[in-house]
Amino acid sequence: MNVCLLLQRRFAYIGHFIATHLHEKYGVDNFCAYVYRRQGLTFLKKQTDIHYSTLLLDEELHAAYKKEELDLSYLQWLEKEFGIPNLWPYIEIDRIIRLNQFVREYPYNKSSYTHEEMMRLIQVRARAIIRMLEKEKPDVLICSVVGGMGALLLYHIAKKMNVKVYVIIPSRLGSTYVISEHYSLFTAVEKRCTELLRGHTFSPSTAEAQAYIKEFRERPKTASENLQFFLDRTSRRKQMDFLTPKKLSRYYRWLLGSIREALTSEERHDYSFVRPWNKFRDQVMRKMRSLRGISDLYDEIDQSEDYAFFPLHMEPEISTMLYAPYFTDQLHVIKQSARSLPLRFKLYVKEQPSMVEYRKHSFYKELKKIPNVKLIRPNVSSFTLINHAKLVLTITGTAGWEAALMNKPVITFGAPFYNVLPTVGHCTDYTLLPQLIQEKLARPGHDENELTQLVACVLEEAVDVNMHRLWEREPDLEKKREGIRPLADALAKKIGLAEKRARL
Repeated sequence: MNVCLLLQRRFAYIGHFIATHLHEKYGVDNFCAYVYRRQGLTFLKKQTDIHYSTLLLDEELHAAYKKEELDLSYLQWLEKEFGIPNLWPYIEIDRIIRLNQFVREYPYNKSSYTHEEMMRLIQVRARAIIRMLEKEKPDVLICSVVGGMGALLLYHIAKKMNVKVYVIIPSRLGSTYVISEHYSLFTAVEKRCTELLRGHTFSPSTAEAQAYIKEFRERPKTASENLQFFLDRTSRRKQMDFLTPKKLSRYYRWLLGSIREALTSEERHDYSFVRPWNKFRDQVMRKMRSLRGISDLYDEIDQSEDYAFFPLHMEPEISTMLYAPYFTDQLHVIKQSARSLPLRFKLYVKEQPSMVEYRKHSFYKELKKIPNVKLIRPNVSSFTLINHAKLVLTITGTAGWEAALMNKPVITFGAPFYNVLPTVGHCTDYTLLPQLIQEKLARPGHDENELTQLVACVLEEAVDVNMHRLWEREPDLEKKREGIRPLADALAKKIGLAEKRARL
């Protein structure tokens, strides 16, 4: 068994401990990996748990584009073999290459690369990935977030070369995760649910699913662990707390450390390195936007009027860039949604609390030009808005799933897993949106059994592992290793290693 891993940023540690568990418990010896960030590569090279026969570092491949001679015939072949249907999606998914974001903060969106340079960036990565896959011949590719040019190339090239691909995705039921063969759909869940509904049978987890839905409707709870922190940041008073001596001292230490890193770190020449002077400049601009605020633009809720609810997405995120690549312009989506509603309807738009500091005032001013749009304060509960809405429109957001759980009609513009519910409308063409809205408003209810069986199938597949905490917050490597074992065992079961071990 040969296993390849996509190790993005701090997931290098989590992914490595998955590989270590597969080696120690299931006897897997052959590993290769595509790695983001030099820090992760250094860790993998120093560790002695397992051997990686190939380690591709994204930053090193990126640097090689400057010496890469553009080969249009090769790109034409690459587009024919691995295009989706062309090669542009591999550029559009990469927020650094396409928008220079991450190294600069949103809303900065000016790329540092020309069209020709972007073509060479694809070319150099694709060649290296194909060489690795042809050399290593992995049976399985394990991914976390597919969120960059190299990651998306690896995903699609591996699939085309008949490598089994498994992606670890949040289940949207608590802190659990599911393992899927697609980066946004729950493939095993969908297959299992279809079988149950066609056979008029029920999942063993049906009672648990019914209890979950009942509790959620009575006491809805957000999946975000950081919601209160971001809600606090919407307050001007909280925005001024950086002036306290403790926080000023902490920021001063961070700034000195960042400058030292920018002058001495091995990563300072990498394209993904965040330079402290750019960080400082963007933070100042963000603070100025926060202090100015948009309180003068907020509208009040009127529960007596008919309205549809549209929650804004975070940007940039794979929830739009990958799951809905042709609906990333949220302002345009809102304009088309507003004009597609019945004339008496309002469209309530609410900002993500985490984005209040980032979006320009001009974005909200443009929203307010739409006659039937109301801008709602971000500290208003989305559950309150969903509960009184006649319809929820979302690109791929969790709010759509929450609305489905609350028995509300939903229309999506992207490809979230809950599109499998027949009562969730999926819009792929704006010209069809008015009719789709009319259909959903005319038949707002849904089949409770279909929803219950979908939740039950997710519960069957879900692995109880707090990936966010292990990935971002847990500094202890041994606790990371211990915490990830249930997920590694679930992967072993998917791959067939658990069955093989049982036979032995």
